[in-house]
Amino acid sequence: MEYVGYLPNARSARRFVAAGHNVFCLATISEKTHIKITRTTLTFWFLTAEYTKDNGNSHWVFENLYRSMIIERENLKSVILAGGLGTRISEESHTRPKPMIEIGGKPILWHIMKIYGTYGITDFVICCGYKGYVIKEYFANYFLHMSDITFDLAGNSMRIHRQNAEPWHVTLVDTGETTMTGGRLLRARQHLDSTFCLTYGDGVANVDIAALINHHKENGKEATVTAIQPSGRYGALDLSGDTVRGFEEKPKGDGQWVNGGFLICEPSVIDRIADEATPFEAEPMIGLARDSELSAFRHTGFWAAMDTLRDKKMLETMWAQGNAPWKVW
Repeated sequence: MEYVGYLPNARSARRFVAAGHNVFCLATISEKTHIKITRTTLTFWFLTAEYTKDNGNSHWVFENLYRSMIIERENLKSVILAGGLGTRISEESHTRPKPMIEIGGKPILWHIMKIYGTYGITDFVICCGYKGYVIKEYFANYFLHMSDITFDLAGNSMRIHRQNAEPWHVTLVDTGETTMTGGRLLRARQHLDSTFCLTYGDGVANVDIAALINHHKENGKEATVTAIQPSGRYGALDLSGDTVRGFEEKPKGDGQWVNGGFLICEPSVIDRIADEATPFEAEPMIGLARDSELSAFRHTGFWAAMDTLRDKKMLETMWAQGNAPWKVW
């Protein structure tokens, strides 16, 4: 699938390529050129146009920049587990499911979908559970949420002035309030007949989804999990006897790689789920590892899970300050 868009200046170009591991700053160049940059399954084209003069200094400027993004995929769907109770953030989750808790005025579920949408994955299967009706009502009214509207109450009519809806196809599956993660995937089985993405409805990251998909294809395993090293909650002291020789603010935990979500799975993984009481992280993933059918995609960039109110406030602060690394769109 091909996407072509207009980027008016170099700043826009930098924001676009910043979604990947490599950031290219092409503010000025010495001659008209056609630059082709290939990274994993993405290809970017930057075209320069008209020769101009600025304060006596001749240079080429970016008049037209076109984006063409190709992701080698077979209509991948993204499954998002959004049915948990969210007991550790009960201050917020007593009125709505955790994926609907807002960061910057938008549910964290929306942020996750925007991450996938950046890579051309726009077909979603959302596994609802606890207060799933809140998620259903949100998408049922999404068009209204994202538009400027005039209501004529006397004439019983509605006029839409501006709309900003996403090109998403969203399937909401009621998977039960107490069903475990594996059971939720089991209930969504009828919607999954090819390779699919899978993640949790409370975690955001700047994972390179294109590179993740490519890694999965190259390794040929039944599943690929994004492995991350979460930061420790407290600063670490480097001690020599009673003397502090150094201090590191929130170092990388104990150095272990853990399940960070953002998985790629083949439909056959669902055959490993015994019943609705099966956590996907238990026997299904243990069995995949035992059979050497689980690959790890190591992600060293930003990753955060919204488990507690403290986590929510941290993400809110990052968003408000314009420093949200997961905002790759």
